Amino acid sequence: MNRDEKSTVVSELNESFNRAKFTVVADYCGLTVLELQELRGELRKCDSEIRVAKNTLLKRAVTNTTSELLVNEFSGTSAVVMAYDDPILPAKALTRFADGHAKFKIRCATLEGDKLTLDDLIVLSKLPTKEVLLGQLLSVLNGVPTGLVQVLSAVPRTFLYGLRAIEKQKEQIDN
Repeated sequence: MNRDEKSTVVSELNESFNRAKFTVVADYCGLTVLELQELRGELRKCDSEIRVAKNTLLKRAVTNTTSELLVNEFSGTSAVVMAYDDPILPAKALTRFADGHAKFKIRCATLEGDKLTLDDLIVLSKLPTKEVLLGQLLSVLNGVPTGLVQVLSAVPRTFLYGLRAIEKQKEQIDN
């Protein structure tokens, strides 16, 4: 690889690191091409990608980005997963893949500039997806006005029940 090709790769990686909200560094040593293709397919479904490059190029590309905390993690065989939207779906895909493939080892991650450990990543992967969380929030927000309407409608309803009881009493007295 000549100098121009290296600078092109570094600029592409730098752009990807700048766009990424969630970045994971993993060791992929011993995986077959088919296994990596399987992981690539899973990650593509959730608006993320896996990139493999030389550690020196990765160290150059990660400078001045939100993932700069990972600069010391690039050693050995390094694969970088970058998620551009929701971090939960790629975290689920990576932990599921790591459970099924012992040779794939997640080292660490960053989420919008904060460094995550492997345990943090596992916790993140157990969260519900963004759509489910938004649905739960909407149901909670919808519960407040519904409760208010029920409380406010109870006052005239009980008043009406009281009037009907008085009406029945008067009918019984008249009979």
